[in-house]
Amino acid sequence: MEQPKKAVLIGAGIMSATLGIFLKHLMPDTTIHIFERLDRVGAESSDAWNNAGTGHAAYCELNYTPMREGAVDISKALHISESFEVSKQFWTYLVGNDLVKMEHLFINDVPHWSFVMGEENVNFLKKRYEAMVQYPLFSDMVFEEDHTVLKEQLPLMMNGRPKSDVLATTKMELGTDVNFGAITRSMFAYLESCDQMDLQCGQEVRDLTQTHEGWLVEVGNMETGFQETYVADYVFIGAGGGSIPLLEKSDLEEGKCYGGFPVSGQWLRCTNPEVVKQHEAKVYGKAAKGNPPMSVPHLDTRRMNGERSLLFGPYAGFSTRFLKEGSLFDLPFSIEMHNIWPMLAAGVDNLGLTKYLVDQVIQSPEERFAFLQVYYPGARFEDWELLIAGQRVQIIKKDKSEGGVLKFGTEVVTAPDGSLAALLGASPGASTAVTIMLDTLKASFPQLFASAEWQQKIKRMIPSFGESLKDDAELLSQVRSSSKEVLHL
Repeated sequence: MEQPKKAVLIGAGIMSATLGIFLKHLMPDTTIHIFERLDRVGAESSDAWNNAGTGHAAYCELNYTPMREGAVDISKALHISESFEVSKQFWTYLVGNDLVKMEHLFINDVPHWSFVMGEENVNFLKKRYEAMVQYPLFSDMVFEEDHTVLKEQLPLMMNGRPKSDVLATTKMELGTDVNFGAITRSMFAYLESCDQMDLQCGQEVRDLTQTHEGWLVEVGNMETGFQETYVADYVFIGAGGGSIPLLEKSDLEEGKCYGGFPVSGQWLRCTNPEVVKQHEAKVYGKAAKGNPPMSVPHLDTRRMNGERSLLFGPYAGFSTRFLKEGSLFDLPFSIEMHNIWPMLAAGVDNLGLTKYLVDQVIQSPEERFAFLQVYYPGARFEDWELLIAGQRVQIIKKDKSEGGVLKFGTEVVTAPDGSLAALLGASPGASTAVTIMLDTLKASFPQLFASAEWQQKIKRMIPSFGESLKDDAELLSQVRSSSKEVLHL
């Protein structure tokens, strides 16, 4: 696709903010319209309380390293870790060049731990450690089984725990906590200062039609109902859970391969400041057998706007909404002839997910608290409150052999002519936003992306662009050193 004269970005989350900055740097003459249905930016999935705030670098997330034929497969972990380093470089560029300004830094050091119990899980964690530590990205990882050592480093989790418990941990000091809502709002503040840039909140995109003139984007005001139609050469759908219904409205054949299943999230937040002070870590456990990857439990230190919090979860809920502030009719209205069979087939093949969600929805506060005590034996019921987190939509993709497959990652769907791209899916999401948006640009504008001009501009923003961080220890050290200095890590 050639350089567009007008582009429309749907949704004001971290994905559209990232893509918007790339477009402004790579195609400064393009007029960009961004539409957000809520009255503020970064308020759905990007908001700090709607996600775990983990800088997903595969240091502690055990679902990124599955066992396959007796060996631990770390290929996904390597990709995610490298992608997070790319995100840090992009943020370093923004902060270092005063393009984003913040009262409080959006990224903070919080060590990442993996924590497992039982002989089988300990053996798995040891194999995982041995496979990962060979690569520069994970060379600082530390494996530990000694209760005495762990009691000093993880007092909340170890005090009151029987010495007979078989357990093990890995630790990465390089772990981070990220306020994705804060960096998203800062990026949009920069974009609003740019020429040929139009950001409108309280505006809902209601229809998309491709014509010989380009894409007709029908936009309605959420308060007045007034509708207006914009013509765009390029459209990006980055509306979180709302992307699937919008993709369906486009009538693209590529969009007819997908359905979506919504899952809501909940957290327990500690209300006792003295307890919060005793834990400085993000500790991820292992999902129980038969449970989906989204069920991985973690006890998280959070740092938001200069304040420290402690969360445990996630606990799943069910709602037919595709967005936290969406409609109860989102799920039923998304079901059409092209996706009903894949959704039914995926449901049959994922009965474990159905059972997990039912168990989560009907559990009592006491049962929810008992799960916390597995990780924090000394927890007191009165020190914790339940918070509602964000809404995610798991992709269901049409599959020739299985009918439909439930996907747990992210996917970019692109029109054949590159004029429309839609981002679907959830984790690791925001942490890898920069890599995902680079992939989107490459798919949408392959010739421009390959040009020397674009390659040089991207290289200035991301010094490791076009090179491998997983194999080049010296380059990795250089970019980490720069991020450390500029982002105060």
